Amino acid sequence: MRAVVQHALGGPEVLRVEEVPRPRPLPTEVLVRVRAAGVNPVDWQTRTGSGMASVLGEPPFTVGWDVSGVVEEVGFGVTTLAPGDEVYGMPWFPRAAGAYAEYVTAPARQFARKPGTLDHEHAAAVPLAGLTAWQALVDTARVSAGDRVLVHAAAGGVGHLAVQFAKYLGAHVIGTASAPRHAWLGQLGADELVDYTSQRFEEVVRDVDVVLDTIGDRRGDDTGRRSLSVLRPGGQYVSIVGVPPELAAEAAEAGLRTHAVLVEPDGSALAAIAELIEGGRVAVEVEEVFDLAEAAEAHRHGEAGHTRGKLVLRVAP
Repeated sequence: MRAVVQHALGGPEVLRVEEVPRPRPLPTEVLVRVRAAGVNPVDWQTRTGSGMASVLGEPPFTVGWDVSGVVEEVGFGVTTLAPGDEVYGMPWFPRAAGAYAEYVTAPARQFARKPGTLDHEHAAAVPLAGLTAWQALVDTARVSAGDRVLVHAAAGGVGHLAVQFAKYLGAHVIGTASAPRHAWLGQLGADELVDYTSQRFEEVVRDVDVVLDTIGDRRGDDTGRRSLSVLRPGGQYVSIVGVPPELAAEAAEAGLRTHAVLVEPDGSALAAIAELIEGGRVAVEVEEVFDLAEAAEAHRHGEAGHTRGKLVLRVAP
């Protein structure tokens, strides 16, 4: 089968399409023919030696965790899926899933049936970003009706889904995004929007119950510490990029709670997300689709920043 393999850490140019052995499912696993694979920041971070590189070990390896495809074979003991089922999932994370390939194998219960209203390219955009937002807002912060929720980078992969999940939960949703994204995010359910290019959010936002930080300090503007200042007493700062010890200590002293979230595979949550998508409660944005052989170009595009929604690789027609 074809797979994108890297034999060294480095820039996008290390990503090469090669012929590799096709995997076989073990008991309780399924073999999925991949139709599309989502592209996420953790992919290019891992490619360069950060991200999940310490988990994957030394190259060669294949990055990617978002999968949408068709079950081709089931291992002994699988009762939830059958050959021909269209599925999507984020298998094995943070261990290697090898999603940038024509086939993957993984435990059946790490997949869910693909939303019937989405094609494979849009379904592949959901698992990692969707589960991250779901586990942050539903499982960790336990957002409920009436909460005020601030989502940083609301136009991004995690952000645009988080806006919609928070709205579904009954929250008043505030997002940070550049002005050209505001009309679109308003259509997704954002109640207030802050243009981070011209305003400091802490000057116009207050009394927030939950902050979802997808940025951290990568913009060099101390987003985490500034986020603490907009939380009401007892509020929660939920970060998908880690919580430095000094920030956690500062929050605790102020009577605030902090949570560092690392996404986990969860077929049941994906089934719940699929219901929201099929019911028209959640829309999925894909900015651009690249062919598998264009994985390096997809990484270059993603690393440039400011992607609206997600980037996706088309693996098979």
